Amino acid sequence: MLKIGFLGGGKMAHAMAKGFIAAGLTKGDHIRASCHPNDTASLENFRELGAEAITENPPVVRNSEIIIISVKPQIVPTALGQIKGMVDKSRLFLSIAMGITINELESLAPENARVIRVMPNTPVLVREGASVFVRGTNATDEDANITRKLLTAVGSCDEITENHMDAVTALSGSGPAYVYVLIEALADGGVKMGLPRDISYRLAAQTVIGAGLVVRETKEHPGVLKDNVTSPAGSTAAGLHYLEEKGFRSAIIGAVEKACDRCREVGDVYAGK
Repeated sequence: MLKIGFLGGGKMAHAMAKGFIAAGLTKGDHIRASCHPNDTASLENFRELGAEAITENPPVVRNSEIIIISVKPQIVPTALGQIKGMVDKSRLFLSIAMGITINELESLAPENARVIRVMPNTPVLVREGASVFVRGTNATDEDANITRKLLTAVGSCDEITENHMDAVTALSGSGPAYVYVLIEALADGGVKMGLPRDISYRLAAQTVIGAGLVVRETKEHPGVLKDNVTSPAGSTAAGLHYLEEKGFRSAIIGAVEKACDRCREVGDVYAGK
């Protein structure tokens, strides 16, 4: 049972904690989280897991083997500054703070800290997350293996180079929001055509789940799978034609591009550029 501490108790931290418990990697009473005193919802969410939820960072660090930095990017310097003199090399730091590079994390963290930068997404809550990580200077192969074990327990995991992190954030980090809009739109279309709303939402959600699994499991190109569903002069062909007329692909590509640009802007701010 891993002893895991969260510096910050927001939605992603709670999703990861819940996923780790569901995967059997830890238990509620092995988790500690620090939350803002006014964030009563986050404090209660962690306490409902059986975790210790408090309003100070040092006790979380003292009693944890793995420290997940899950505060907002602008709070990272303050949070790490509070623990800079109290940590030995036995602890591994995983940061999910957007835009904070490995170099910046290592400069803020305790000297010679073992740091890994991670980008998960919210489906870790149901153990279907898409996560990546980047090793810091002092991170060992064992650290990478522990990180991979944590992340694969709640979804998929890939090791990448840091220059790809902004694009990953824009695609899989922000991607669930794009998919939720798609599900909502599919369901609205079903309702427009006469389906009850509850059935429309179930059908839309399951359709997205099923299509994603087919892409993942068959490893077929999505274009080939699309062609397999599209009969000559059929309803799918008519629907796809309408999507092309409305720039559906271009809109999705543009969303990823804009999100990536924003990640870079945030990174530049914290790098002092």
